[in-house]
Amino acid sequence: MEHTSKYITPDIKLSCYEDKLFKSDIIFDHHMLIWFISGETKIVQAEESHRFKTGDIFLIPRNQPATIINFPKDGMPHKTVVMLLSAKTLRDFYANIKITTSITPIPKICSFNSHPLLESCLSSLIPYFEMEELPEHIAALKITEAISILRAIDPGIDGILANFEEPGKVDLARFMEKNYMFNMTMEKFGYLTGRSITTFKRDFKKTYNTTPQKWLTQRRLELAHYMISEKRKKPTEVIFEVGFENLSHFSFIFKKQFGYAPTQLPERNLNKN
Repeated sequence: MEHTSKYITPDIKLSCYEDKLFKSDIIFDHHMLIWFISGETKIVQAEESHRFKTGDIFLIPRNQPATIINFPKDGMPHKTVVMLLSAKTLRDFYANIKITTSITPIPKICSFNSHPLLESCLSSLIPYFEMEELPEHIAALKITEAISILRAIDPGIDGILANFEEPGKVDLARFMEKNYMFNMTMEKFGYLTGRSITTFKRDFKKTYNTTPQKWLTQRRLELAHYMISEKRKKPTEVIFEVGFENLSHFSFIFKKQFGYAPTQLPERNLNKN
């Protein structure tokens, strides 16, 4: 995979993937404002999925599990400007601002559909990536400008950006049933359910009477089987969306679980009919 990144500061980068595809299961520690220059991205979350392409601008909220699949397209690399809106930056910004919007407890991805003000702000960063050194206060001003524009065009954005709460303890079974397809560490699952890793494993054993890894593998295989059998998707399309990383490993454990390879499913369905 050919991936390059250029940074103005640690919070502003130009990201470029030249390869055919890049996939990651991510939960971001900070909000991410992204402007698409070229390529395409599919983002899969627990209850919805999105596709973004050239010209699109969107905000990915922090602490929301997602599978992100990046594609080059039309002979162009997957290329984006990414701006991190960290908790420190946002706390400083909101320090003297009275918020009238209610906090959004479970925020969704926000799309701004090539908004000219945001596009102008983010595209103006491009020349800075070619400079060897940029005064730090200029980058800070650009982030402040972006936040100000977001607040001007989306009255509800304060409910996301001004929410500094950490995840609280939630119903373990409900959370796992919604998010098992994301390939996160046990520590992340624990954090998002409001538990230490020890408490997470203990509560998981009480709830499911098995280990998290065994349960996750089983649920992901069941979902993969359903998507290939009923949705008529190819194994290569499915593996990334159900929490697996490698096609050969997926095929091996799929056959071990069901007694036949995932590529044999369409033929088995035809024989049933």
